[in-house]
Amino acid sequence: MTTASGLPAIRESVQWAVLDAPEGSASLVALAEAAVEHYALNYSKHPPSTLHDEVRATRNLLSTVVAAADRETARGLRRQVGWLSALLGNLAYHLDDRAGARAHLTLAGAIGQSTGEAALTAWSSGALAMVATARRDWEHARGHAEHGLQHAPAGLRRAQLLGWALLPTLAALGHASRADDVVSESDEIMRSADELPGRFGYDRAEHRLHVAEAHLTLERYDRAADVARTSIAAAPEHTPGWVAATLVLALAEARDAPDEAAGRALNVLDLIPPARLRATARTRLARLTQLLDPAASGAGAELAERLRALPAPIRTDGTAA
Repeated sequence: MTTASGLPAIRESVQWAVLDAPEGSASLVALAEAAVEHYALNYSKHPPSTLHDEVRATRNLLSTVVAAADRETARGLRRQVGWLSALLGNLAYHLDDRAGARAHLTLAGAIGQSTGEAALTAWSSGALAMVATARRDWEHARGHAEHGLQHAPAGLRRAQLLGWALLPTLAALGHASRADDVVSESDEIMRSADELPGRFGYDRAEHRLHVAEAHLTLERYDRAADVARTSIAAAPEHTPGWVAATLVLALAEARDAPDEAAGRALNVLDLIPPARLRATARTRLARLTQLLDPAASGAGAELAERLRALPAPIRTDGTAA
């Protein structure tokens, strides 16, 4: 658990530790690791713009120490800088800054390789695949996913790279048989794997979300809806994962039950403040409005109007909405 004041307090503790040991220390490495864990576990509790500023400030504090630290301490600090860069990449993506996401995630992956942190390399590659998929760059998306799978430890990490990174690309390319193979393999892993919490973890709710989206992409609408419902049931209410699964369900229902689909989306907009609405949710909402006919659906017309009035996540002057 954390509070709004608990978030900057983590950065302040790192600042005091740097002042206490400007040349670095084993304690500072341990604190940096704890800070990464805090940010990862509480990722969904804060607006992305707020968390972005805190993670950036903490990374900058650590960067002032690396050059003066001994070799082992510097390596430990660089690993945590890599994980913080991975967080920044994901936050940039959720703020609709795809170019910034690529920059941060590329750095994270490079640090993962130079420090021997295989899990960081794998996760960063998966996130880069996600960014490439969002811009419909299937060649790079698949390349990043396969690179991540080469580095992913067996078990849950492999399931994560399969479901999160490779599956969306295969579905988008229409490789239904290969996509089904990936679902089968990752489902088998998930049946016996222990879930990992937090931004760098993976659980059954998230896995079912990616499977549902793959079925949606392959135009298997009934299967997409069924799997999306299992994701909704497994996700805590009103969290970003719950929002994502709810909107995937709405997309799957849009053709046969447009009013119900629009109603689900309107409920999301009623419950989630704009600052907490990730760019991924906004993209799904935009897709839904394109599928609905506002002239034929009062709820569809209301949804289109609500989306037009929704403030952008970042204003034109670069500040958070």
